[in-house]
Amino acid sequence: MQKALYPLLFHPVYKDYPWGGTRIPETYRRDVPPGIYAESWEISDRDDGMGIVANGPLAGKTIRKVLEATPRAIMGTRVQGCRFPLLIKLIDAREKLSVQVHPDDASAAKYGGEAKTEMWYLLGDNETRVYCGLNDGVTRESFLRAVADGTSGTTMRPVPVRKDTAVFVRGGSVHAIDAGCLILEIQQNSNTTYRIYDWGRMGNDGKPRPLHIEEAVRVIDWERRASPLVVPELRVDTDTFQCWEVLACRYFRLEKLCFSTPLEVPLDGATFHALFVAEGSIRLEWNGGSLEAPAGTSVLVPAALPAYTLAGHATVLRTTVPQ
Repeated sequence: MQKALYPLLFHPVYKDYPWGGTRIPETYRRDVPPGIYAESWEISDRDDGMGIVANGPLAGKTIRKVLEATPRAIMGTRVQGCRFPLLIKLIDAREKLSVQVHPDDASAAKYGGEAKTEMWYLLGDNETRVYCGLNDGVTRESFLRAVADGTSGTTMRPVPVRKDTAVFVRGGSVHAIDAGCLILEIQQNSNTTYRIYDWGRMGNDGKPRPLHIEEAVRVIDWERRASPLVVPELRVDTDTFQCWEVLACRYFRLEKLCFSTPLEVPLDGATFHALFVAEGSIRLEWNGGSLEAPAGTSVLVPAALPAYTLAGHATVLRTTVPQ
């Protein structure tokens, strides 16, 4: 299969959670039926939202089948096993998301579930806010009192956000996304969420969605108080190309690339490049082919390709696996 390797597009997997809206298809001009599009799972290797290749000779195959056939050539030598290590999605919060927490590696190993550290990159032009981490002085006991009287939302730190804000949400951090957020989320490949409070909302079945207070309390990091805001570091600055390292952690690295002339990008087989075209449009070229990618397109570039070229006037968010 390696001779046939090429940048992969996937059919998005949409989720109609009750807090979602319509900004994803409207912003990125996606031809979909009317409805709620709370999340779009862009690159997903999960049974509850499996990505299916949309282009080229592998079209119709699941990402899992492709990875089982040639894991190192697609994902690179930094990734062990045959499972894609990340879940990359778009989120449109028409309403607030629930107050929730995910386990980190240690608490998942101890109590079960899948560890989930994630980051949010704000895409919308509007100013809004998120919540991440507990306010100073909040203890396990005071938090449980707030849960009991329905005020747990007031225990979290509000964080003002706008376009290009980056927020690092470590496993164990109590958090919520507020109404008005359009987000690119990069996360460990996990869907373990412990819901603490849902603002009195009903699910799609007309009933309150279940809460997971006992599980949440076990995995919350009660000591963490550091700001979740990330300050990108400008690494390259020329007249036609700027590159920022937005965030690098043990699970993923996110960079922001802005360019107006063709940009040749070498690969060394260590990691895939997951690209999201945030603004503008690109022509992605490699030895053997090319594809056009307008704003809102996600592309998985296999690690075994020797190089690719980005042409156009665009902003691209690139996710890789760090050393």
